[in-house]
Amino acid sequence: MKRRMFIKTVGASAVAYPFASLHMDAASGPGDYVRANTDWLANCRYGLAVHWTAKTVPREGLPLPFQGAVDAFNLKKFIDDVVYAGADYVLFTATHALQMLPAPHPVIDKLLPGRTCKRDLIGELADGLAAKGIPLIVYYNHSCNGKDDPEWRKAVGYDGADKNVLARNLIDIVGWMGDNYKDKIKAWWFDSPYSLDARGPFKSVTTDMTGFQFPWEQFTVAAKRGFPDRLVTYNSGIVGGKAQNFMFTTHQDYWAGEELNLRAPAQARYLDNGLQWFGWTCLDDRNWVHTKPNRQIPKPLYSDEAVISHVRSCNSHQGPMTFNVGIYQDGTMASASVELLHRLGEVLGRKDSSDAAFFRSDGSHPVTGKETP
Repeated sequence: MKRRMFIKTVGASAVAYPFASLHMDAASGPGDYVRANTDWLANCRYGLAVHWTAKTVPREGLPLPFQGAVDAFNLKKFIDDVVYAGADYVLFTATHALQMLPAPHPVIDKLLPGRTCKRDLIGELADGLAAKGIPLIVYYNHSCNGKDDPEWRKAVGYDGADKNVLARNLIDIVGWMGDNYKDKIKAWWFDSPYSLDARGPFKSVTTDMTGFQFPWEQFTVAAKRGFPDRLVTYNSGIVGGKAQNFMFTTHQDYWAGEELNLRAPAQARYLDNGLQWFGWTCLDDRNWVHTKPNRQIPKPLYSDEAVISHVRSCNSHQGPMTFNVGIYQDGTMASASVELLHRLGEVLGRKDSSDAAFFRSDGSHPVTGKETP
């Protein structure tokens, strides 16, 4: 079952991070966490997101095997379209329903060979965007949702008796990526924590978690390896058509903000729980992933006026809005959606990433690290 639909319906040796040696940052209590600076995100107008996954199909014809699709991904056109769309950042899906990563990863290779690629599409994307002054946010899903990927949930330890093995494996996966990409990944967007922890309002745990509490604080520490300023969020899901504000841990920096429509713009920069406001919704295909062969991605769901009004309202409270744009297997995005975002950018006024407003409060740029000119 697709993750979004589920929500709507209720070779190389691994680099190991020993579970027992991980520590919470600064202290052990939830009140001791110091959130990372979100100024750069608050100063963004809107971002572009894509669900390009192992299940994404081409506009026409048969899909390529995942590794072949990664090799054929037209990165130059994708980045050119991002720039044309005027996006201030990109949110790119690393893994979704299937644990198939478009990059090398020794930890995943050790757990289940054949789930990674030789081409480092994530690294290439980060470098290409950085050259344009555009930050990269990476979406990661542990892929242990229902029956989406039974082979992976067994390999990673989701169905095992000792859930500490599961936690250690997931911590090792994100920890390795953090160390490997360093400041190339400016933020994480972690999905499906509700399949690891039944405390939240949306519940999708499908294994016996009796007596086990997932160590979110240690997971956050691993997520910030290689770049302590990296932002972290955990999606708490949608219940009754409304995005939830529940926190599985206070050790996160901004709100995941997954929304079904444009009916709930930002009311303030920070939520009552202290998290930086962030919004993310579909601009065209409500299924998020283009999985229907030989079909066009749907036209935008909203008029220019509706999108412009919503973004302006969010921006008035320093709330960045993210639009998920349909994408085909070759990396080509839905042209009608890209054009709409281009018009949005023209109306709002081009944000030059060299502008002082785009820099962090300490004067450094979120991508290049250079100080304000």
